[in-house]
Amino acid sequence: MPSPDLILLHAPSVYDFRDQSILYGPVSDLVPSTPVFEMYPIGFTTIAEYLERHGRRVRIINLALRMLRNRRFDAEAMIRGLRPAAFGIDLHWLPHAHGALAVAELAKRHHPDTPVILGGFSSSYYFEELLRLPYVDYVVRGDSTEEPMRQLLECILAGREPIDVPNVAWRGADGTVHANPVSYVPQSIDDVALDYRFVVRSVATYRDLLSTVPFHNWLDYPITAALSVRGCTQNCVTCGGSAYTFRNTFGRTGGPAFRSPERLAEDVRNVARFINGPIFILGDLRQAGDDYARRFLDAVRGYSGPVIVELFRPATPEFLQQVGEALPNFTLEVSLESHDPAVRRAFGKGYDNASMEATLRAALDAGCRRLDVFFMIGLPEQTYDSVLATVDYCGTLLERFGPDGRLFPFISPLAPFVDPGSAAFEQPERYGYRFFCRTLEEHRRALLQPSWKYVLNYETRWMTRDEIVASSYEAGLRLNRLKARYGLVGEVQAAATEARIKAAVALSAEVDGAMALPAEERRARLLALKPLVDQANMSTVCDKRELELPVGLVKLNLLQAAWYFLSGEVRRWLGGGRPDRSSETCQVYRH
Repeated sequence: MPSPDLILLHAPSVYDFRDQSILYGPVSDLVPSTPVFEMYPIGFTTIAEYLERHGRRVRIINLALRMLRNRRFDAEAMIRGLRPAAFGIDLHWLPHAHGALAVAELAKRHHPDTPVILGGFSSSYYFEELLRLPYVDYVVRGDSTEEPMRQLLECILAGREPIDVPNVAWRGADGTVHANPVSYVPQSIDDVALDYRFVVRSVATYRDLLSTVPFHNWLDYPITAALSVRGCTQNCVTCGGSAYTFRNTFGRTGGPAFRSPERLAEDVRNVARFINGPIFILGDLRQAGDDYARRFLDAVRGYSGPVIVELFRPATPEFLQQVGEALPNFTLEVSLESHDPAVRRAFGKGYDNASMEATLRAALDAGCRRLDVFFMIGLPEQTYDSVLATVDYCGTLLERFGPDGRLFPFISPLAPFVDPGSAAFEQPERYGYRFFCRTLEEHRRALLQPSWKYVLNYETRWMTRDEIVASSYEAGLRLNRLKARYGLVGEVQAAATEARIKAAVALSAEVDGAMALPAEERRARLLALKPLVDQANMSTVCDKRELELPVGLVKLNLLQAAWYFLSGEVRRWLGGGRPDRSSETCQVYRH
């Protein structure tokens, strides 16, 4: 088995989660992963594909998933046995602050001479604090790190400092922190791709399927993504991926970078060659303008597989009709945030209810197979009563648009952290936030708290942490009953969700009681609660399966994957072991 030049390690949110008693609450109910946040960032795939295309070997190891699936899996032993030229660890979203640092420390303990590289949004923000840690050698900053990673890896292999490598910060031999400018900010993302064929090769090369699986039940529900954009046109005030944050933290002053619409359409078709699941097109297609959206829809026209598209603002009936004609099996996702336009404006979105309701009607008329509508808790100017009024508004939407069962409303807390670098994090008084954590270390420690209430790094002028928690559970109860009334969930499933929510409320009270005990008694009491806590941690305010679209019995095209791997290996062998650069894969990237 070949030794990789780079091994990318994905850690669980809390490294020793299997031994901790932590009531995670509904923090991951509306994403594919579990509360362990075992889904690695899409940047892992783009970095690995890019480096392999440039002659380097890369391996992805999803430690979080391996630990989640097998209680006896020894992550430290696996790290000890690895022999790469460098380790790369993601600290993208802040909920990985504990696990990412623990894995970095383990990698350095067992491989003191092997460089440890961190990257991702949170790493970019906290790079100086990270480089004060003895087990972090480099931080690659910005939203596009494929080329900086390539250059950094070349420096590591040659034994020289990355003096001229853009976006890289590092600790020199004398302990001084050096930070090169974030100057690699490409205005096009046509040179990278979410090419899942890399995963096919990796599984066959390292004989290790589980380490490359993106999240816990992916083999049963193989949802994938197609990347249309890096950056954003929106300014949601709590988001670490907003235009504000991209401009001030990631150097993207010239606006978002887009993938050409024709290549994006080709990405969709390439994914479908291997994977028979929904494809989520990341980003509102209209961010680059109506012409971009039209060109994509023309290029993808006739694709019949399930595709999820998202809107950041209201859309015209003409646009939605074009989507329906090009993608006859499309699902639409919109985030209204609140029923109250004043709360929505305070959050950074200025449209009114009437325009979005017209969009919902037009989407249904255009034939969308499903329409997911999302709301959040913990927003500026939002009160406890306002949260419950949002659930009432969900009832209004279901009454008007939901008789045929295609409209699905969801609500969950903005949790567990307001993102560092977001407008609210940088200007809390202006937006009405109070923060309990500011530094990386404070967030790392917060993740070890025994309940999500104590993990939250914020409360607002309008709701305390207790009220955010209480309103989340009450809203979950009421919305679950609405879904049962309109037949969106069955009676058995609705009853199970209600029981989980009530159990979580009771456990929250138990944890609050334990927090008042002396340290030893508190620890014993929390460990005694662990079996119940673990049971309550999966799908709290809704059943995660509510997010899933129908998929067929055959999830993966194994014959196609095997043929691709074998033909690629033949081409590699004929080319003297060099990466294949003559295949259709390379044609996609040629300028």
